[in-house]
Amino acid sequence: MPITDSDIIYEDNHLLAVNKRAGYLVQADPGGDEPLEDMVNKYLTKKYEKPNGAFVGVVHRLDRPVSGLILFAKTSKGLERMQRLFKDRQINKTYWAVVRKPPEEPSGKLAQWLSRDRTQNITKVHTEAAPGRVYAELDYQLLGELGGYYLIEVYPLTGRTHQIRAQLASMGCPIVGDHKYGYPRGSLRRTICLHAKKLTFVHPVKNEPVELVARLPKDGFWDRFEVFENNG
Repeated sequence: MPITDSDIIYEDNHLLAVNKRAGYLVQADPGGDEPLEDMVNKYLTKKYEKPNGAFVGVVHRLDRPVSGLILFAKTSKGLERMQRLFKDRQINKTYWAVVRKPPEEPSGKLAQWLSRDRTQNITKVHTEAAPGRVYAELDYQLLGELGGYYLIEVYPLTGRTHQIRAQLASMGCPIVGDHKYGYPRGSLRRTICLHAKKLTFVHPVKNEPVELVARLPKDGFWDRFEVFENNG
């Protein structure tokens, strides 16, 4: 399904922000499904009538089963400068995650070391540093409960592969639908309940503060948590 104007959160001469649907790839993989990167190219090519196609740069990534805010660059300058902001941790990121078991503490910090098991495509969590491990840190806050489901707001301070999924699972709170990290199988959901909610940063070209927010998916599950959006 192609992206439309309703999927666009923000656009200027250098950047385009999309509210990614869960299940969409960001970049191509061997599976052959059309990635969001190509969809954005087609969208811009059609919108601006570019016969040779549009420039689309991937600034950062979201896991395939994750929904929410993702940035693309429309110029090489925008791409280079935004990637530098991410690398230098000058981007404030906010995610929403739904779990069935609340954390023991309503708010806190997780500071751990992660390693990748590439044969199983999972991230493992460790309490100590060692060769091959990378430091990972996030803050979290429990926002509330609805019908036996708990909504957690997560603020990752580092950007590691599967970081939020693995770290929340490490404290006994696997994300709903995330069978890879311990959520019980049998759920009808084909995606996980993790949503990239907000990014704030100083625009790397305009030098102006930017705050971008991705509304929750209209999928029959996330809808119930809109009450927390309206209260925010």
